[in-house]
Amino acid sequence: MSATQDKLVTLGRISGAHGVKGWVKVHSYTEPRDNVIRFDRWTLTQGGEHREVEVESGGGGSGKVLAKLRGIEDRDAALGLVGANIVVTRAQLPPCEPGEYYWTDLEGLTVRDTDGKRLGVVDHLFASGAHDILALEGGRNRLIPFVTGKIVREVDLERRVIVVDWDADYWKD
Repeated sequence: MSATQDKLVTLGRISGAHGVKGWVKVHSYTEPRDNVIRFDRWTLTQGGEHREVEVESGGGGSGKVLAKLRGIEDRDAALGLVGANIVVTRAQLPPCEPGEYYWTDLEGLTVRDTDGKRLGVVDHLFASGAHDILALEGGRNRLIPFVTGKIVREVDLERRVIVVDWDADYWKD
């Protein structure tokens, strides 16, 4: 497996206990939120330790995502997991449709303008409501809307480059 496929991707975190039979509340970062329970195995990371768990059952609705994990049989055990991050390897994620990308695949890519000038490296992405935003390393003002076609002209995962129609002078103080 390649280093990219081994990369851990955070899907959410355990946010609380639900009931008395070991169910946990999940704060999911997936879209839609209940996609997190479609993975049958999670790695929980907490305090520098990793724990493999099997998802027995789960459900979502009314903005909540709940999961039942094998071996977590009571509320006390569920409470012991609160704060743990839910991660999977990149290889566990289903393939994207053409023109779609996982944020984790875009992080670390070099961003260049249409003239080839290096603008920076993608540090992270976030949703703004209207569209996703590329946040480049080097300061909070280095933000580029991820709008394919109009701004993002090309994403080449093999070359690890994103080409954008964006003026670097926009960021001058």
